[in-house]
Amino acid sequence: MKRALAIVLLSGGLDSCVTVAIAAQQYELAFLHVNYGQRTEKRELVAFSAIADYYEIQKRLVVDIGYLLQIGGSSLTDLNMTVPKATRIQGGEIPSTYVPFRNTHLVAIAVSWAEVIGARKIFIGATEVDSSGYPDCRKGYFDAYNKLIRLGTRPETDISIETPLIDLSKEEVVRRGLELKAPLHLTWSCYKNEDVACGRCDSCILRLKGFRLAGVPDPLPYIS
Repeated sequence: MKRALAIVLLSGGLDSCVTVAIAAQQYELAFLHVNYGQRTEKRELVAFSAIADYYEIQKRLVVDIGYLLQIGGSSLTDLNMTVPKATRIQGGEIPSTYVPFRNTHLVAIAVSWAEVIGARKIFIGATEVDSSGYPDCRKGYFDAYNKLIRLGTRPETDISIETPLIDLSKEEVVRRGLELKAPLHLTWSCYKNEDVACGRCDSCILRLKGFRLAGVPDPLPYIS
């Protein structure tokens, strides 16, 4: 029996890679990657391509939405802003690395593509437990987005967002990836650098914590 088609939003990071491994158990996959002017845009694209090759994915879409760079408001896109160290982010505070309403743009592209290619699911590696606290990575946000998809697509269209990591800690994400033999060595998580991971930004710290608690070494090199 032919598998249903699903789109995975693949940034090239740890969470999106493990999401791919989960989705691959049940679905034929198509990969979507979005360049939006982020500091590590080139390195993330390398990771995306490597993971796509690993899973032998034929359906790939790489989209550029540089207007998010023009809009600014995030230290991920604005070089005049400093990417904060994880130790400087206070509990409950939304860090400057938040790209305003980014996931709405990314998922909208995925929905448009899904309608054209007949995909039934859109997988995204959002996490709410061990995360930076971005508002567009919360359960309620995706619940609302699923309602929007139903209202804004053809009556016969049946597309929904899946967030398999939403309740997992970073340790659990790493363990799940290892269990499914996801190519974690091909991923890139650093917000700041494209050659050697800084080891100090929020994304690096969360990743290192996950590997440490899982009891396995992180395959990426770090400055510190």
